[in-house]
Amino acid sequence: MPKKLKQVPKFANESQERSFWESHDTADYFDLSKAARVRFPNLKPSTTAISLRLPVSLLEQIKIAANKRDVPYQSLIKMWLAEKVG
Repeated sequence: MPKKLKQVPKFANESQERSFWESHDTADYFDLSKAARVRFPNLKPSTTAISLRLPVSLLEQIKIAANKRDVPYQSLIKMWLAEKVG
């Protein structure tokens, strides 16, 4: 016999909803066996900060190249790496 699902209450705000789900199991409210996988193709990929040691002269050359293109130097480095790897 299928489990009777509970009705999800109405929430006044996101904080109230967050508190509710922190103390309740979604399995009591949704039939997760019918869940479908979804994709969100327009989300920004997560990034990770790294430390990269460069000679001062090379960094200055990169900054000059970035300034000529009117982009931040870190963005230019990412663009160059993406072009080279991809």
